[in-house]
Amino acid sequence: MSIYAGTSAVEVRERRLHSIISYSGTGKELYDKAKAFAFPGGERSFSQCAACPEGCASGLPARTRDTAIVFHAPIGCSNSTLIELALGIKGATLARKQEPFGVRALCTNIQERDTIFGAAEKLRNALREADKRFHPKAVYITTSCASGIIGEDVESVADEMQAELGYTVVPVYCEGFRSRIWSSGFDASFHGIIRKIVKPPVKKQEDLINVFNFAGVDTFTPLLSRLGLKTNYLVSLASLEQLETMSEAAFSTSICETLSMYVAAVLEEQYGVPEIKTAPPYGYDWTDSWLRAIGKATKREEAVEKLISEEKAKYKEEIETLRSKLAGKRVYVLAGDSFAHNLANVARSLGLVLAGVTSLHHDLTTDNPKSVNSLDALVETNGDIANFSICNMQPYQVVKILKRLRPDLLVCRHPGLTALGSKLGIPSLFEGDANYSIGYEGVVKMGRRLHEALLTKKREANIARYVELPYTDWWLRQEDPFYFFEEAEKKRA
Repeated sequence: MSIYAGTSAVEVRERRLHSIISYSGTGKELYDKAKAFAFPGGERSFSQCAACPEGCASGLPARTRDTAIVFHAPIGCSNSTLIELALGIKGATLARKQEPFGVRALCTNIQERDTIFGAAEKLRNALREADKRFHPKAVYITTSCASGIIGEDVESVADEMQAELGYTVVPVYCEGFRSRIWSSGFDASFHGIIRKIVKPPVKKQEDLINVFNFAGVDTFTPLLSRLGLKTNYLVSLASLEQLETMSEAAFSTSICETLSMYVAAVLEEQYGVPEIKTAPPYGYDWTDSWLRAIGKATKREEAVEKLISEEKAKYKEEIETLRSKLAGKRVYVLAGDSFAHNLANVARSLGLVLAGVTSLHHDLTTDNPKSVNSLDALVETNGDIANFSICNMQPYQVVKILKRLRPDLLVCRHPGLTALGSKLGIPSLFEGDANYSIGYEGVVKMGRRLHEALLTKKREANIARYVELPYTDWWLRQEDPFYFFEEAEKKRA
């Protein structure tokens, strides 16, 4: 069965990948059940908060160069993305030493009247205004719950306006009610890009590698350039030409499968761009495997072994010092699905003890059955993880998990959850840049930061003394953080 269906919208992860958002057990149990498709859909009877796929769907294309984006939504739906763009684009381009560019986004501001009479004309006018203000080479339209519920024919408007404007108009279907897995938004944006922007290859560039990532620092180029390879960062900060020609790359890789699973699989299926099927280069062992896979794919095996030897020699002394300083310390990792596995593997490279791991969702399978699942890699290389859970960013559960396990350190991908560590007196590290801990140097940099975090233990303890958590005594007395999940299961029984 084809991965790429060619339909206007890609199927969401719950149906396509059997994704779940709640689980408590061990890493090995989840690993075994996922392989057997024996795990029921995780649900809970109470959620404190949630996130929308639209944020992931709009955040990537809105950061591409030469383009503009129109949110076909009420103004509130675009607000968080617009703020993030305004704050993030300049910093991201400076980190990559690239020319900064401004936010090029508009919102149709769907209101109550529009839900009755329709907002197609608003969309047409917004697209014309985007053309007038920004002079883009392509424009994206992201949908919303409001536009989906009233049945807006976004596809027809996009085709009509593409003819009028003379450049590509890309619908991205990401209504929030479609999926509880916000990573479905990544698939939606990549589907739109593949469907409307990517062109068949004119020629293959045998030294070009697609690197699917967010807008982080450039840590892949220093490694890949030493092998005579060029880095094509996608899609954040990429030009329209880079998007159009991603089909010409020799192969694709990524910071994590959660982000790139769908696009990498489709590029391999439709354009013959193979995906590097190893875990991404987080931790010494995974970096070894990743580089060797690249060496084999590009016939650069000798150069790869030389690179591995040089990098390990360069950091040998410091990594041993860091391991001695961190020995016996227990760390808890909390991050998005595959990225949690990545960070956990970096922690193990530093000799830390994994107190536990929480990922925000879990895909029971991958789009390409031959792809390496990062949970498989984590369990196979590090053994079982006793405290492994899935929790879609529910602070009331995270507080309970951390209070029960009392780790020495907390590593988080999301700033809102990192603050929970301080409130509980746990030194915490915010891993905001997903590229920062790549490769051998990345392990050393994380080790330095974790050691520095340990030095703040007294300060964190002082903060915790004066914090009053916003939860009832009843909830804080409950032993099981997944109490509401179990209650939901009992109701179905």
